[in-house]
Amino acid sequence: MSDHQHDTDPLPETAPGILAEDRAHLFYSWSAQRALRPMPVAGALGSYFWDYEGNRYLDFASQFVHVNIGHQHPKVVAAIQRQAARLCTVSPAFGNDQRARAARLIAERAPGDLDRVLFTNGGTDAVEHAVRMARLVTGRPKVLAAYRSYHGASHLALHLTGDPRRWPVDTGTAGVVHFFGPYLYRTAFHARTEQEEAQRALAHLEQVIALEGPGTVAAVILEPVVGTNGVLVPPPGYLAGVRELCDRHGILLVADEVMAGFGRTGRWFAVQNWDVVPDLITFAKGVNSGYVPLGGVLMGPRVHEAFADRPYPGGLTYSGHPLACAAAVAAITAMTEERIVEHAAWLGTEVLGPGLRELADRHPVVGEVRGLGVFWALELVRDRDTREMLPPLGPPGGPPGPMDELAAACRKRGLWPFLHTNRVHVLPPCTATEQEVRTGLEILDEALSVVDPR
Repeated sequence: MSDHQHDTDPLPETAPGILAEDRAHLFYSWSAQRALRPMPVAGALGSYFWDYEGNRYLDFASQFVHVNIGHQHPKVVAAIQRQAARLCTVSPAFGNDQRARAARLIAERAPGDLDRVLFTNGGTDAVEHAVRMARLVTGRPKVLAAYRSYHGASHLALHLTGDPRRWPVDTGTAGVVHFFGPYLYRTAFHARTEQEEAQRALAHLEQVIALEGPGTVAAVILEPVVGTNGVLVPPPGYLAGVRELCDRHGILLVADEVMAGFGRTGRWFAVQNWDVVPDLITFAKGVNSGYVPLGGVLMGPRVHEAFADRPYPGGLTYSGHPLACAAAVAAITAMTEERIVEHAAWLGTEVLGPGLRELADRHPVVGEVRGLGVFWALELVRDRDTREMLPPLGPPGGPPGPMDELAAACRKRGLWPFLHTNRVHVLPPCTATEQEVRTGLEILDEALSVVDPR
């Protein structure tokens, strides 16, 4: 046995051993570090993962809403293993078969004339590059982004983000202007119908553009279906109206599909639900279900032809990493051959939508149900008439609130939920079976009884 082998400690095989190493050395994102007690995960398969004590959880969060093809899909795992044996990495300055094939497969499924791909390491840097491209192509400085949005964790992406996570870093100097998107349940426009909400939200955006100066606005960036901030499905006509406003003023439309893309809404890209073609699409997560980190920017001719004879000022060492692209090729191929996107649409129409509306009928704590595909949210309220929000999760180490009790009730019964402020997001993998989804809805039914108004 070599000296190196003598010096190498075996991996800890128990949850306490893993947690001891974890807490001694790891720093977690979005977290106050002292109170953290992360659950070590021992394995996963399909729609389930489990801990070291053998507790098994139905993954109704798809981890961070990225395991669209389910855990450990054998075709994707095999593709990564084959590529690792042949060529683990190569500079993005070289051609690579998996990189080229992944780009082609993505472009073939994209809307309209979006047919070129810049690969990135994830969704945040995809947004960074999309905004850079828009500013360079238009020669304009400003970007308009919605409140109740999330666009990433870098400095610029957090400036674009419209929720409180941006507050600690927001200097107000990044050329970002925020606007209100449609959200009929808590309308900012005193609307009573979806049609009114769409019309008034568009009138508001038009006014923001006019007051900011159309000639100063490079891009409007939005999530076609808002993800973390509520699974907000736009009313009919809204996205088409934004497209028209952008065309009228020479503004590029950027669709942030990092969470909504690759089957989550029952289409390859969420914008396809409304037949809208943006100038740029950012993607990540579901492109290969996060098996190896990968993101990218899809662009149409107005953008990529702008750099035909001048260099694009940007790049990444791991752009189009062969292992990540091999995973993407295998994932997209499997999703196509196994009709996984169509299955996600069917689950939304036939199982999740009806099932969640039945829960709303039984539980007065549910104020609204909204979603499509395998992308849903229950908005929880103290009172349906006043729409007062159920209090969000309590502070780390503090007394539990209603949402903490709901989370505990779900996990006790073997369901891993995605909770945000006063909402339960229902986000199983696109590959979940009908029975798995119905099992999850049954558990959620029991857990909601814990927080129903008494």
